[in-house]
Amino acid sequence: MINELLLQFARWLEVQEYSQMLLAGYYSYNWLEATHVLTLMVSIGSLFIIDFRMLGLILPNVSATAIADRLHKPMIIGFVIMFITGFLLVYAKPVETIQSLWFRIKMILLLMAFINAWIFNARMRAAEGSWDNDRIAPKNLRIGAIISLVLWCGVVTMGRYIPYDWVDCANTTNTAILWAAGCVDQLNAL
Repeated sequence: MINELLLQFARWLEVQEYSQMLLAGYYSYNWLEATHVLTLMVSIGSLFIIDFRMLGLILPNVSATAIADRLHKPMIIGFVIMFITGFLLVYAKPVETIQSLWFRIKMILLLMAFINAWIFNARMRAAEGSWDNDRIAPKNLRIGAIISLVLWCGVVTMGRYIPYDWVDCANTTNTAILWAAGCVDQLNAL
């Protein structure tokens, strides 16, 4: 049922004037994609610096909260722009994107990364002051940093798979893959 609703929504988006304009514009889609990737580098790069500091791999003599505070603003700006451009990329190619197994995995990993970030940030603020100048953070923060690194690497990897999707609905007969990718028409034809 969710796959049918997503496909209906994607088909509705696909016929919208601005969706077609984004895709038909000579440079618009390419600029969106480039901006998405560049802001990804800013936001994920900032996040990785914080995670590596928590693990004691870089800047061990600098206060962890000072690093987090200084990188917070560029990281948030990068994330906001990245999400806006990501939404517009989906808006430009909604059916193709909604039926991408990699896009779906990316969205799940992204949700998990945000949950981890929320928990990580709460734990970091709760422990503020007691460990700030230690070479490595407490164990629960190190675990959160490792989870963050793994999840964001997964998000980036899945994002890179999306344009080179080899799970094409028309050429796949595996029902589990068809369901996971949201290939409603092909599932109904089986």
